[in-house]
Amino acid sequence: MTEQKKSEWNSNLAFMMAMISSAVGLGNIWRFPNVLYSNGGGSFMIPYIVSIFLLGISFVLVEYAVGFKFKRSIARILYSINEKLEPVAWFILIVVFLITTYYVCVVGWDLIYIFLSFTKAWGSNPDLYFTNSVLHSTDSISGFFTIVPVVLASVFAIWFIAWFIIKRDLNDGIGNVSKILLPILCGIVVVIVAFSLTLPGASAGYTQIFTPDWSALGNLDVWLAAFGQIVFSLSLGMAIAMTYASYLPDGSKLVDNAIIVAFSNSGFEVFNSIGIFSILGFMTVTSGIPFNELVTSGTGLAFVVFPQVFNTMGPAAYVIGPLFFLCILFAGITSVIALLEGVCYSISEKFLIERKKTATVVCIIGFCISIIFTTGIGSTILGIFDAFLNNFALLFAVLLECIVFGWIYKFDDLIETLNAHSTIKVGKTWKIVIKYILPICILGLWIQGVISTINEADTLSSIVMLILTIVVIVVPCIIALLPARNKNYYEHKIYSK
Repeated sequence: MTEQKKSEWNSNLAFMMAMISSAVGLGNIWRFPNVLYSNGGGSFMIPYIVSIFLLGISFVLVEYAVGFKFKRSIARILYSINEKLEPVAWFILIVVFLITTYYVCVVGWDLIYIFLSFTKAWGSNPDLYFTNSVLHSTDSISGFFTIVPVVLASVFAIWFIAWFIIKRDLNDGIGNVSKILLPILCGIVVVIVAFSLTLPGASAGYTQIFTPDWSALGNLDVWLAAFGQIVFSLSLGMAIAMTYASYLPDGSKLVDNAIIVAFSNSGFEVFNSIGIFSILGFMTVTSGIPFNELVTSGTGLAFVVFPQVFNTMGPAAYVIGPLFFLCILFAGITSVIALLEGVCYSISEKFLIERKKTATVVCIIGFCISIIFTTGIGSTILGIFDAFLNNFALLFAVLLECIVFGWIYKFDDLIETLNAHSTIKVGKTWKIVIKYILPICILGLWIQGVISTINEADTLSSIVMLILTIVVIVVPCIIALLPARNKNYYEHKIYSK
């Protein structure tokens, strides 16, 4: 069977909005403020900006160039470079898919909190409410056999929304949703930041961003934290940029687009942090709780600290609260559909399954896995998934892509592709970054992540990580060995060294 005509963005704006939407996610809203505060405050912006250029833009350019040049899925591209590399592509996609299964659950929690925020139903102890009333969390293995109905319903709702978007034509689905949700998301953030700056004690918070600890610049961990933030914030190594760029029409300005996307993403998270820090500054002044005890990362900030803040905010909380959780919902949904697109595209291209059927199968399998996180022990397993997949598997995927495209593939062809229509050009410096500097930085991050993951592992964590290790090794090999129904899949070898 032959493949159908490939989808294409109907405008560069659609591509840009989709790319920025994919980058702006939960990491921008609740991860960056903690990383910024914990690594020198204002002085962290120096390694952060260096990381944007050295790691962020450089790696995004690799994925743009590869996707745009070959107009194929990552699985087919790596097979074309060397047939032994196809399992590497499916390894990357399986890691991305597994990340999506628990990411959806976190977005589902947020959906619950949108409704709770209208009445502040979390009460006077948001921490206890989140753990006991929402998650029904337990450390006992028996919790695996207890489903939390509300969480299950919210997770199903997010998967259904993702399926409804991803099954549609590229521009009708991802394109239109990105054009709608991204401006609304940015508008909500502007309202929240503007309001937060009027709160008593706001300056006690936002000045943290502009108060540098210069001694932190000599700490290697601070630089690794900056590199890590860029990896997670721009979704590097997840084949999103490669997939989206493969839908671009000829004549696109790839370098210009990459710079705009990288700085739009970073601008969003820095601007958002001003609002987050201002609100936490207000909390410090009104409650007397030290600022460093409020600045946490992830679910603790969103579902515990901020409900505490809203409890002290007065009537305004009934507006700002829902807006805050709505902001997280929109950022989460746009990221989920971006994560799924690369997986669906690779499956569709190899096995010639139409988009709607592929999206349906992928979402059903994803939902079935997500059910694990809706159990009483689900939040614990989610934490294990997150630690393993982000600290070990995802960074390893980025490292593999650097090796494949920097050392195995004919790299100079990518330079020609990027410079063909771009206003800003790249040259040998970029080549040196991809071949030498970037792999060293990623290797350092990966080693640090592996050590921290192993050191913090208990018996349950070790079992779950062993199962995940087997899955991310065996499943990609099986998919790679399955014969393609697309008769063109094995043709048109790409030149490599």
